Amino acid sequence: MPELPEVEALAHHLREHAVGSTVFRLDVASLSVLKTAVPPYTELHGREITDATRHGKHLDIVLGDLHLVVHLARAGWLRWSDALSPAPLKPGKGPISLRVHLESASGPGFDLTEAGTKKGLAVWIVADPSEVASVARLGPDALAIDASRLRELFQGKGTRLKWALTDQSVIAGIGNAYSDEIMHRAKLSPYATVGKLDEGALEVLAEAIREVETDAVERSVGQKAARLKGEKRSGLRVHARTGLPCPVCGDTIREISFADKSFQYCATCQTGGKPLADRRMSRLLK
Repeated sequence: MPELPEVEALAHHLREHAVGSTVFRLDVASLSVLKTAVPPYTELHGREITDATRHGKHLDIVLGDLHLVVHLARAGWLRWSDALSPAPLKPGKGPISLRVHLESASGPGFDLTEAGTKKGLAVWIVADPSEVASVARLGPDALAIDASRLRELFQGKGTRLKWALTDQSVIAGIGNAYSDEIMHRAKLSPYATVGKLDEGALEVLAEAIREVETDAVERSVGQKAARLKGEKRSGLRVHARTGLPCPVCGDTIREISFADKSFQYCATCQTGGKPLADRRMSRLLK
């Protein structure tokens, strides 16, 4: 799933390559990705792209007084091309959901794609990004978090750390992969209760959020869109590394599995050497 660093890098790429260009045409191959009908997508034809920015994990392509807001969900991506095919897209064929032609039918532009059968890619055309419900409920951005803000956000809450970090209404931009990296960097258990973290833990956690996200942004920005996924994987120390040695202590990276996702951690670094209970696997073994 694209998270804050990858979406920031995509916005940066669009600022460098698309800002100042005029939208020649939008091709929509999957109407289900469009979550708004007014204004129609044809309203973007002939408009200049004036900026590209980010709200949490949402990409915001600014066209004057309208915004094309994109949430890439779990398997969505933006694929840039210096020369697109001028042929209209065939509905329901292939992974491309929406194509944006810039300047001409065969000029540069980008595709919004989605792999797999579980569809979550979403696009809104709005006058204000806050009209998008998932943007309006975002918490403070992860890059703006400090220990005092964490204290305010976590006070009195019985939520486990893994779930608090990935709740976009609490902190915007952190997803499954980088939350694992943050907790490992901070040496905190995914099951720690956020309302019980002391001042020292909050300081360490805030620093880990800043370091992990900033480092990932620095690695990602300037990369071509096609290379961003590989760049993300290369920088991960625990996420998606089940069974491999921890690069800090050498212990084996362990995994907790759920119905549709999993997370990884190091018991030596994060839980005092005690493996966490994986209730899903325990049920399977009965």
